[in-house]
Amino acid sequence: MTTVLGAINKFEQCVLNISAINICNQESYVGQQMRQKYNQWMGETDQTVYNPWLDTHQFTIYLPHPDQEYENITLEAGLTKGYNVEVQPVDNPSQLPYRIPRGAHFVVVLRQKGLDSDFKIAGTGIFIRPLGVLSLDLIADLDRGEYQSITIKHPIIRDYPEGWEDKLNLFLKGEISSEELPQVVRYVDQAFNEDYRQPSWHDIYLAATGFAGF
Repeated sequence: MTTVLGAINKFEQCVLNISAINICNQESYVGQQMRQKYNQWMGETDQTVYNPWLDTHQFTIYLPHPDQEYENITLEAGLTKGYNVEVQPVDNPSQLPYRIPRGAHFVVVLRQKGLDSDFKIAGTGIFIRPLGVLSLDLIADLDRGEYQSITIKHPIIRDYPEGWEDKLNLFLKGEISSEELPQVVRYVDQAFNEDYRQPSWHDIYLAATGFAGF
């Protein structure tokens, strides 16, 4: 698990990890929402529906206050199901603050600092699906314009192929396609791996504190 200092705390780091897990799994709530909205979007434009992962989407990840309470569901259950992640197709990728290569997606991170308070921008970045990786620029100090760039790998994928970081950089520069990246996400996507079982928020949080592993 990537250690992040300054920009986010341990709880928020765990939220990002469980969010990545849900985004990668097409059978999760987030994955199903993505397919549903993509099909609707394509239907409105009379286009043929292909692979939604090849069209740019925006994933919005909400970092709730750890003591926040909700009606009819616990915070732990909501995070496990991925209810803190929203997804929407991007109509005009040229308006995004990044150049998003085909096969990658735009990410916005919003943070809730106090109980029952509004969510405010905490960072932006890119999700690279084949690698199950979030590449984020998190706000360390908004007034000073200080950011912390981090890469969060999928916490279940222990052994990334040798040289994956070099290929990631080539992909972000547009020098290779997403198909040339290691397709490790298939190990943690129930659409490809029926034996994969998603961990719960409890599992992720225990692993972060050193009391459990995968």
